[in-house]
Order: sequence, then C-alpha cells, then structure tokens
Amino acid sequence: MTRIWDSYLSEQDKAHIAAAGPRPLYGFGASAAVLSIDNYRWVVGDEPQPLLESMKTWPGTAGMAAWKALPHIEELMGTARRAGLPIIHITGLSQGESGVAPWSRRRGGSSAMPSDPAELDRQARRFDIVEQAAPQPGEVVLKKTAPSAFFGTPLMAHLNAIGVDTLIVCGESTSGCVRASVVEARSYRFRVVVVEECVYDRHEASHAINLFDMSQKYADVLPLADVTTWIDQQAGVLATSAS
Repeated sequence: MTRIWDSYLSEQDKAHIAAAGPRPLYGFGASAAVLSIDNYRWVVGDEPQPLLESMKTWPGTAGMAAWKALPHIEELMGTARRAGLPIIHITGLSQGESGVAPWSRRRGGSSAMPSDPAELDRQARRFDIVEQAAPQPGEVVLKKTAPSAFFGTPLMAHLNAIGVDTLIVCGESTSGCVRASVVEARSYRFRVVVVEECVYDRHEASHAINLFDMSQKYADVLPLADVTTWIDQQAGVLATSAS
C-alpha cells in the first residue's frame, strides 16, 4: 500500500524498512476516546484560502490543508458520538487569560498587542474551536500553554478517571502539537491511533515525514475508514453486551 510519506524516503530508508519487515500494530484497546487537538481559528482562518494568501491575515494558518481535514474530522466525531465514545477537545490558553507567555514566543519577539481593530478581533478569536470540530454539551475542553495536550493540564487524570486505554487523535499540527501529544501519550503507555486524513500541517513535508516517524515508533497511523469501522464494531459489541 502506498503511504503519504513514501515519496519523501531515501533509497536507504526504503531498504531498511524492507529489511526490518512490517511493524506490528499496537492495535485498539478496550476503551477509546477521541483527542481533538487545536482545531482553532488561528490555524483554520475564516474561509478556505491557499496557504500564502491565508497567512496575510492568519500568520499561524495551515491553509487548505486544514479545510481539507475538517470534513474528515466531522465524520470522525460524528461516528464517535453515535458510539458513545468520549471526545476531549484541546485548545490554547492565551497569555491574556493565564499570564503565561506563549511557548512559541521566540527570543527577541514582540509581545505588543496590535492596534488594528480587525487584527485585535482575530487575536481575541484565535483559540476559538472552529464550528466543524466544536465541542458539544458535556464534552471536555482543556486549555494548554505548551505543545503537548498533557503538559500542565488535567488530561491524564481525566483519562484515568474514565478508564481510557486508547487515544484516537485528530487535529494539528502533525509535526508540532499532535506529535508532542502522541509521544507523551505513548510514554504513558496509551495505545495511540493517528487518523491520517484528520491531522494536518502547514508544511507538506513535515506532515508526511512526521506521520512516518509516528507510525514507526509511537502510534498506528490509520485511514479514517479503518478507524470508523472499528468504532462502529465496538459500538455493536457494547450494544450486544448491554442487551
């Protein structure tokens, strides 16, 4: 099967993978939850636009990669909700709300607020979760000040409390907050499934090669169809056992 990362691998990479043989899947566990990471306005923008156009108003944009992923994220969440799987939404915690400087601020970077009203409005809305991935009543929403969804949040305590052993991950960016959260989740010995069509990044190469790296080490990178099939099957098993 051709994978999104194949064209980025060297001949040596391909030879090593062939010699090592297929990596066994971690597989799904007994109790899964969807972890939706940073599907917020800062990376999506207000309308579908190519990356270089969108970045004029939304510097953190992922461009069309975000808009292509959102219908798949909607499908994943709809399937999870019908099956009764928990969905945990992660977004950013602003400096204005927390007093904590952003992790992404670079040395010498300005912390001055813009004076343009339109830019002020975008700043105020940047961590709003977009409609296509918005939480429904009763779903958990956690805010973070670091790349990982676990760092400085009660995520681990919540997952322990509800008995989750498998995280199904969607959101952005593949090379940043998704990867950081996946690595930490695997460090805690969760089974982790990254839904290929439901994660995105502003850089195509970073997206592809980080999916490859996660698939080699930390997670199962699976197509959406495989994940929704498992969720539907799990829902059927639960319904049968409850009847």
